[in-house]
Amino acid sequence: MRAVTFTTPGGPLEIREIDEPELDETGVVVETEACGICRSDWHAWRGDPLWESRDFDDGHVFGHEPAGVVVEVGSEVEHVREGDRVTVPFNLGDGTCPSCRSGRSNVCDNRIPLGLAPESKGAFGERFHVPWADYNVVHLPDSVSSVEMAGLGCRFMTSFHALVHRADVTAGDWVVVYGCGGVGLSAVHIADALGANVVAVDLFDEKLSFASELGAVETVNANDVADVPAAVRALTDGGAHVSVDALGIAETCQNAVKSLRKRGQHVQVGLTSNEEGGEVALPTDRMVLNELQFIGAVGMPRPRYDELFRMMDRGGLDPAAVISETVSLDRTPEILASMTDFDTVGIPVITEF
Repeated sequence: MRAVTFTTPGGPLEIREIDEPELDETGVVVETEACGICRSDWHAWRGDPLWESRDFDDGHVFGHEPAGVVVEVGSEVEHVREGDRVTVPFNLGDGTCPSCRSGRSNVCDNRIPLGLAPESKGAFGERFHVPWADYNVVHLPDSVSSVEMAGLGCRFMTSFHALVHRADVTAGDWVVVYGCGGVGLSAVHIADALGANVVAVDLFDEKLSFASELGAVETVNANDVADVPAAVRALTDGGAHVSVDALGIAETCQNAVKSLRKRGQHVQVGLTSNEEGGEVALPTDRMVLNELQFIGAVGMPRPRYDELFRMMDRGGLDPAAVISETVSLDRTPEILASMTDFDTVGIPVITEF
């Protein structure tokens, strides 16, 4: 089958013919109909801190925002059938650890991130394998297309989990989002749907315009102001109730925390790059004296998908609005490379394999 394959960290990504996925007893093989192209794939390809110790083989396949149709089913699988339209969380849980048993599969003790672990080839190819299928497979409602589901991917559902389950966002709150890539734009749209007033911060006017279309009531181009947190505090009458850093850059993380009002909540969604090395210095005294909260958010637990689908059915969320383009598999290396300079807008989705 055709797939986009890894060679070396930061090296060429090549379209190759590779072996079909091997089916195990608890797994299924899915034919890929759509897959988002995400900055987490870029981080893994570059060998950034979270992934630098992972020994990806030449020929590894990234891609963790898929939707497709089941074409093979393992002998021990009970609740998935050939022909089912499905997706999966990007963090695949084993279903047996304490986290999984308490409904928090996104932090499974034995989680395997689809396409982002050496033992798991991802969905930048015609087919991919899902282990522990009875626990991980999410059946798609008829109302959700494969392209929409790929747009939901890890970015939209991560932002949904961050704002709905981890932070305490209520109607009328001020929410500031730093970084208007796929995660950030998703956060803007979701916060707006929750009734919040959203401030979007970025370096590019094109991305800020997109954020305005998705519901941001104020935007700040960080190139145009000397003190970004002060600008945000002025716009929000003393500071945001909730801040989101969707980038993982030291400056955006620190500025997001400094943008909060007293007793505000910061949600960290963006992962760091090589420059930060997995760690960012924080204004600790400010956090203590103002009783600020710093919250991490990763992915979304498998049991929460129906909640997201119901909100979509009610018309409150439109993940397709965040999709910027649909592309062929052949363009994937080019699009991933463009993320180095933050040149992508919205969420690109592969639909031709």
